[in-house]
Amino acid sequence: MLRRFVFLLAICAVQVLADYIHKDGTCIWYGQCGHDDSNPPKPQNCLYNGPAKQLIDPEGLKILEDHCPWLLGGANGTYTCCDTNQLKTFANQTGQANQLLSRCPSCYRNFLENYCEMTCDPGNSQFVNATKIAKDDDTNTTKITEIKYYLTKQFAEGMYNSCKDVQFPSSNSKVMSLFCGAYGADHCSAERWLGFMGDKANGQTPFQIDFTIVNKTNPVPAPMIAMNMSIYPCSEGIGNLTAPCSCQDCVASCPPAPPPPLPAYHCYVYNIDCVTFYVMISYLVFLLFFFVWLCICYRNALFSCKRKALVTSENPSVNSDNEDSVNSDGEEIQIHHPEIKESDIGCRERLGETIHRYLSLFFQKWGTLCAGHPIIVILITIVVVTGFSVGIMFLEVTTDPVELWSPPASRSRLEKNYFDSSFGPFYRTEMLIITAPTFNVTDYETYPFQKIIPFGPVLGKDILHQVLDLQTDIEDLKVWYDKEQRNIKLSDICYAPLAPDNKNCTIESVLNYWQNSHENLDKEAMDPETGLFVAADYHDHLMACVGASSAIDDTTALHMPCLATYGGPVFPWTALGDYDGENYNNATSLIITFPVNNYKKDDKENAAALERATVWEKGFLEFIQNYSNPNLTIAYQAERSVQDEINRESSSDIFTIAVSYLLMFGYVTIALGQFGSCDRLLIDSHVTLGLAGVIIVLLSVSSSIGIMAYLKVPATLIVIEVVPFLVLAVGVDNIFILVQRYQRDRRLPYENRAQHVGRVLGDVAPSMLLTSLSESVAFFLGALSNMPAVKAFSLYAATAVFIDFLLQISCFVAVLTLDSARQESNRYDVMCCISDKKAGQQDKKPGILYQLFEKFYAPAIMWLPFRIFTIIVFSLMAFTSGAMMAHISVGLDQKLSMPQDSYMINYFNNLSTYLNVGPPVYFVVRDGYDYTVESEQNMICGGAGCNVDSLSSQIYHAAQLAPYTRVAHPASSWIDDFFDWATPGGGITCCRIYNNTQEFCPATVQNDSCSACRPSEEKYDRPTPEEFQEFLPFFLEDNPGIQCSKGGHAAYGSAVTFTNENKTKVGATYFMTYHTVLKNSSDYIAALEQGRKVSHNISSMITRTSQLDEEFNVFTYSLFYVYYEQYTTIVMDSVMNLGIALGAIFLISFVLLAFDFFTSLFIVGTIAMITLDLIGLMYLWGIMLNAISLVNLIMSVGISVEFCSHIARAFAVSTKNTRVERAKDAITHMGSSVLSGITFTKITGIIVLAFSKSQLFQVFYFRMYLGIVFFGALHGLVFLPVLLSFIGPGVNKAKAYEEQDRAPLIEDSESSDIRSKPDTLQSPTDGDPNIPRRDIQGYYYA
Repeated sequence: MLRRFVFLLAICAVQVLADYIHKDGTCIWYGQCGHDDSNPPKPQNCLYNGPAKQLIDPEGLKILEDHCPWLLGGANGTYTCCDTNQLKTFANQTGQANQLLSRCPSCYRNFLENYCEMTCDPGNSQFVNATKIAKDDDTNTTKITEIKYYLTKQFAEGMYNSCKDVQFPSSNSKVMSLFCGAYGADHCSAERWLGFMGDKANGQTPFQIDFTIVNKTNPVPAPMIAMNMSIYPCSEGIGNLTAPCSCQDCVASCPPAPPPPLPAYHCYVYNIDCVTFYVMISYLVFLLFFFVWLCICYRNALFSCKRKALVTSENPSVNSDNEDSVNSDGEEIQIHHPEIKESDIGCRERLGETIHRYLSLFFQKWGTLCAGHPIIVILITIVVVTGFSVGIMFLEVTTDPVELWSPPASRSRLEKNYFDSSFGPFYRTEMLIITAPTFNVTDYETYPFQKIIPFGPVLGKDILHQVLDLQTDIEDLKVWYDKEQRNIKLSDICYAPLAPDNKNCTIESVLNYWQNSHENLDKEAMDPETGLFVAADYHDHLMACVGASSAIDDTTALHMPCLATYGGPVFPWTALGDYDGENYNNATSLIITFPVNNYKKDDKENAAALERATVWEKGFLEFIQNYSNPNLTIAYQAERSVQDEINRESSSDIFTIAVSYLLMFGYVTIALGQFGSCDRLLIDSHVTLGLAGVIIVLLSVSSSIGIMAYLKVPATLIVIEVVPFLVLAVGVDNIFILVQRYQRDRRLPYENRAQHVGRVLGDVAPSMLLTSLSESVAFFLGALSNMPAVKAFSLYAATAVFIDFLLQISCFVAVLTLDSARQESNRYDVMCCISDKKAGQQDKKPGILYQLFEKFYAPAIMWLPFRIFTIIVFSLMAFTSGAMMAHISVGLDQKLSMPQDSYMINYFNNLSTYLNVGPPVYFVVRDGYDYTVESEQNMICGGAGCNVDSLSSQIYHAAQLAPYTRVAHPASSWIDDFFDWATPGGGITCCRIYNNTQEFCPATVQNDSCSACRPSEEKYDRPTPEEFQEFLPFFLEDNPGIQCSKGGHAAYGSAVTFTNENKTKVGATYFMTYHTVLKNSSDYIAALEQGRKVSHNISSMITRTSQLDEEFNVFTYSLFYVYYEQYTTIVMDSVMNLGIALGAIFLISFVLLAFDFFTSLFIVGTIAMITLDLIGLMYLWGIMLNAISLVNLIMSVGISVEFCSHIARAFAVSTKNTRVERAKDAITHMGSSVLSGITFTKITGIIVLAFSKSQLFQVFYFRMYLGIVFFGALHGLVFLPVLLSFIGPGVNKAKAYEEQDRAPLIEDSESSDIRSKPDTLQSPTDGDPNIPRRDIQGYYYA
C-alpha cells in the first residue's frame, strides 16, 4: 500500500509552468542546451517559444531532405524548429529504426513523420508542450526535460498498424518485440508503443515524451491541436518511390489466405472403420461361398459313392478315383485308383516325373559319392570353408545409422551430403533438460503497473543461480586427452560464431540473457522517483528478453543487453520448455544446449578435432552422471550418447544371445538321437552328429560373412544377430528331415552303407533343395531393396542359406555316414573308441513323435468337422490381420533402441514432454542462383518489392499453418537483413568503408575516414549488382552491436557460401527456421513430408517465374530427415520386398514341383497368410513397421518355406488314393520332422530372448520370432494339410503309373484282387528286418 501511495503522489504532483505560445510558425524549442545525466549523455533541446528559423546550413538541409523531405521550403527558404545539431542527433537516433523498419517503407515513413513533425515542424508548438524544464549549468540556458506531444487517434493507430507486423528476420520475431518493451509484440498497441518510445527509461530517448492520443475523453487543450499527418498504409508504397510492404510485414498486403487443409478423412460405416467393415463383409462372403461349395461337393461325393457302389456291385472290376470327395477319410469309404494307362498321362505330369526322377537320381549318386569318401569330403569342406572364412579379416561392420537406413542414392542422403559439403556437418549437440520439481510457481508484481505475473518453478532466482553454477562447471570442465597429453575444455571444441573477434562458446541457455553472470542476475534498478522500490529486476529483464532476444538494451530500468555472450540471440523457444502459447514465464523446464563443432568421419584433416570432441563428451557425460543437486532433476545427452548406449546394449545382450543359441544347439544334439533301450543309450545318441549339424550352420554363416567381406559388402548388427537364427532354422529343419528319414529307412539287401545313405539323400534332397533354393533366391532378390540394412541382410542370408544346403548334402552326409558306421559297430557316441559288443543291433522303427502323428494327430486333423473349423478360424485370422494391417504404425520409437536402464530413455521422455519447438530446418538454395539480379532477388526475399510467392513469403505462410506444415516460425533471411544493413540513412550507417582503402569499416569504429557505402539518394533502392558483390562479404563479417544490430556475422556467417576466393560469386545458401515440436515417429514423418512440399512449391515457383527448362532445386534439410525418409516409402518397400520373395518362392516351387501350379500356389498362399498374421500380431503387440521389422518379415517368408514346402511336396509326390489320405501321408512323414526340427528348436531359443535387457530384442526379436514360429507351425502343420485335403491337386499319374508298372503281382490265395485291399497284403518276408517295408502303394520293389 505504501508503494502505491507514493507512486500516486508522485504522478499527481503539479508543476506550474509559464504559458507558452501555441500557434502556427512558432517553435517550442530550437538548438541544443547541455545533456542529460545518462551514460553516455544525450543532448537535450533548448527551450525556445518563438518563430521558426530559416535553415541554411547545407549539411542540415541534406539531413532534412533525407529524413523529412516534406518540410523543405521552396524558393522562400526552409524554416524549421531545429538546427543542424538537432538534425544530426535526429539522424543518429533514427538510425536504429532505419535498420529495423526500412524493410517496410510505409512504416518507416510514418515513423519519420511522427518524429520529424515533433522535432522540426515550423509550428511544432501547436501540438508539443514543454511540461518540464531545467537550467543547464554548463551553458546557463534552459533545456526541456519533458514534453507532451498530442497526436490524433487516426495518425497514432495508422502508424502503429503500418508497423506492427514488420519482421526482424535474424531473430525470427517482429520488430515490435524491440519497440514495445515488456509488452512484446503480441501485447503491443499504439498507446503502449508510443508510451514505450517516449519513456526516458528505455535508454534511448534523451528526454521524456508523453505521447497523448487525442480522443473524446482526452481532448487537446486549446489553443493547441493534435498532430495529424496523412498516413501511408503498409499496403501502399510511398508514391512511386517504393513498393508496398510485403505480406510478411503487412497483413493487408497478403493475398487471400488459402483455406486451412481439411483434416484427414476417416471413412466409417455404422461407426465401424471402412477397412474393417469391408473386411468383415468379405469374410462373410467367403464363408458363404465356402459353405455353398462344401454342400455341393458333399452332395456330389455322396452321389458319386452311391453310383460307384452300384457299379461295383454289378462289375467288381470297375474302380474309380474320388479325388473330389471332401468326406473321404480313408475309413468310411475305400476307393482306389483305377488301372492307369500310359495314354492317360499328360505332358506336364510326364515332364514333372522326369524332373523328379533325375533330381532324385542325381542326389542319390551325389550322396553315394560323399558317403563313400567321408574323410576326403570333410577335409575338402574344411579347406574350402576356411578359405571363405578368412575373408572375415576384411569385414567392415557398419554401425552408423545413416549408413544403415539411408541408401547412398536416396534424396535425403544426397541432400545431406550437399549440405555437409557446402556448410559443414550439423553441430554436435550436448543438451540438458532441467526441472525443479520441489519448487512452486511464484508471482511477481510489476512496477509501476502492479500487474501480477506468475513465473515457473525453474525461473526462481535461487534455481537460476544453481543452474548457472552447473553451466559454469561444464564450461570449465577439463578432460584429459592422452594423445595430446593435455586437458580439453569446452572452448577447445565449441562452436563460436564470432571467432576470432569473440571466442565465447555458443550456449543456448536462458542464463545467457544475463550473459552467464551471477552479478547481472542479481542486478536491480530502483524507482527513480522515490528510490524506495525495485523498478526492475531479473523478472523484468527476462520478460523483455524473451520478447526481443536480439536487443542490445532490454529497455527496462536495468538497461542490460539480451544478446548472448557469443554475439547471437537466444530464442526463448529453444531455452525454455513446457509453457503455454508464448507465455514463456510459465516455463517449467530450462533447456541448455552446447553446440560443438562437427566434422565428417572421413575427414582425415579434422580427425583429431573430432576425436577431441568425443573425448570431451565422454567426460561431460561422466560429470553429469556424478552431479547431484536435490533441487534439480536433469535429463541429459551428448552427441555420442545414442551410439554409446546401442553399443552397451549390444554388449549386455551377448550373454542372452549366447544362452539362446546354446540351448538351441543343445536341443539339436539331443533330439537327433533315437533311444530304444537303456543298453544302447550311449550308442544311439547323436550328440556328435547334432554338433556337426550345428557346426555346419556356423560354418555356413562364417563362409557367407567371409565371401561378402571379400566382395566389400559391409555387415550390420542385424546381419550378425539375425542371419545365424535364420540359417539355424533352415539348417536344423533339413538335418532333422534327413536324419529321421535315414533312421526310419531300412537298408536293401544289395546295398552297402554309402548306397543306403545316397538313396535316402535322393529321397529327401529334392525337398531340401526346394526350400533352400526358394529361400536363397528370395533373399537374393530381396537385395534389390535400396535400403542398406535390408540389402546387406538379404545378401548375407541368401549366401549363408545356399552354402548351408551345399554343406548339408556333402559334409553332413559324410558325417552321417561315419556316425552310422559308429552306431552299427556299437561304439559310444562322442567316445567312439569305446564299443559295447553286448548291446546288439537297434531295431529300425519309427520314433515316438512319428507314431503320434501317424496314429493320432493326422487322423484328428483330417476329421471333417475339424477341417471345416480350421478353414473358418484360419480365414478369420487372415481377414482380421488384413484389417489390422491398414492401421499398423510406421516408425521406430527411439527409446526402444536403448537399454532399459539407459539415461537416454529419461532424456527422450523429457524431450517429448518439455520441448516447445522442434529441430531446426534449413531451406537450401543450391549453387547457381544469381542473387545480384533484382528479379531473382524478388523470388527469394521477403521485404518490400519482393514477390508474394517468394521463398521467404512461402515459408512465412507455412508458419501461419504450423499445425499442418510443421513449420514453427518464419525463416531468418540473410538477403532481407543484408538489404536493411546496406540501406543508407541515419547517423552511422551499418555499411561503411574506409575512404582511403575501400575496406570495410564496422559501425563500432569511430573514424572520420569512414563513410557510407552508398549515397543517401539510394535509400529506396537495392544495391546494384556490383555493390551486392562488393558489400555482401562485409555484411557477413560484421558483428551486431548497438550502432548496427543487423550485422550478419553471428546469424548468417555460415548461411552463405562463395564459389570463388574473392567472394564475388554466391554459392549455396540457406534460410533457417524451426519445425514445430515433434514427439513421435508420425510427427517426424509428417514434418519431413510437409517440409518437402513447401520446398517443392518454392522450386516450382522459381522454375516457372524464371522460365527455366529444368526445375531449379530448393530443398529442405533437417538432421532427422536422413533417418526418417525410409518411412515415407517403407510400406511400398515392404510390399515390393515381400512380393518379390513370394514370387521367387512360387517360381522355384513351380519348377521343382514338376510344374505343379496349384501346389506352388498353395505354398505361397500359406506363406502369405503367415506373413499377414504376423503383421496382425505386430499391430496387437504394438510393433511398428520399420527396417528391423521389415527384415523380420522377409526372414519370416524364408522360415515359412520350411514349414510349408516340405509338407506340400510330400502331398504332391504321394500316390495315396484320396486327398485326405495324401494329406495324412504328408503330415505323417514330414510333420514330425518339422515339429521336432525347426519348431522345437526355435521355441527353445526364443524363450530366452524374453529375458533380454534390450527392449529392441524383446520387441523385434522375441515377439516377432515367437510369432514367426507360432504362426509358421500352426499353418504348416494344421492349415496347409487341411487346405490340401479340400482342394489339393490330384495325384501325379506319371508317378502313380511308374509305381504301378514296377510293382510285381504277389499272389494271394485268399484274394483274387490283390490290389483291392493293399493294407491287408501279407508276405512271409514282412517280419524280416533285412527286407524293406512296402511303399505307399502297398508293394515291395527294388
